[in-house]
Amino acid sequence: MPTQAGAVVPVQAGGPVDGRTREAVARLLMEQGPVTAAQVATALELSSPAVRRHLDALLADGEAECREATRRGPRGRGRPARQYLLTDAGRARFGHNYDDLAVAALRYLAQHGGPDAVQGFAQSRVEELLGDGLAQIEAAQGPDARTHALATVLTARGYAAQAREGGHGVQLCQHHCPVAHVAAEFPALCEAETHAFAELLGTHVQRLATIARGDSACTTHVPLDAPEVRRRATTTIPRGRQSE
Repeated sequence: MPTQAGAVVPVQAGGPVDGRTREAVARLLMEQGPVTAAQVATALELSSPAVRRHLDALLADGEAECREATRRGPRGRGRPARQYLLTDAGRARFGHNYDDLAVAALRYLAQHGGPDAVQGFAQSRVEELLGDGLAQIEAAQGPDARTHALATVLTARGYAAQAREGGHGVQLCQHHCPVAHVAAEFPALCEAETHAFAELLGTHVQRLATIARGDSACTTHVPLDAPEVRRRATTTIPRGRQSE
């Protein structure tokens, strides 16, 4: 049936616009999850019914999961708010840089070269990951600024990273890990990354959570009040001397 001039033609569910919106919802869950449906609606300027439809579709496809939101203060009336976050299947829509061949290769390396060979590979991978971003990080003054610079570099590498103040320090949150499944079997990848972060930031850091262990994000705590941090706040780590 022909439409009148200027009439709005509704987009069918599953069409191109619908698909782009669902990807935007999924990306928000990846970068900021766990979040409530109301927070998604506000951030993306969508109606509540539209957000519910996309969240229900992600849940049905196994790309998202929900849980009861953490309560603060006395319990109020009504149903408790639910928070949503992506599953491993949901993160897969944004690409993973691993496959069965990568796992098989590391298994072979571990079998024939031993743990030291795997550790050496892990350290080499971190160096390649940061690449020319090292200069950007080292140019920042103090561990706080360096953490934010590190988050910027990691985001450019596909890790959807953010630096947030809290807990007498800064928390570096990586909401995506392209090698999470590999790291689940070979934790040396996470350990080498954490060690590299400590050297770059000039202080001991603590890995609080990892996607490889089933957490919603890789979270690293960077303390800002330790004596060694204050002493080395403006110290630049010379390249090639980190292991000295």
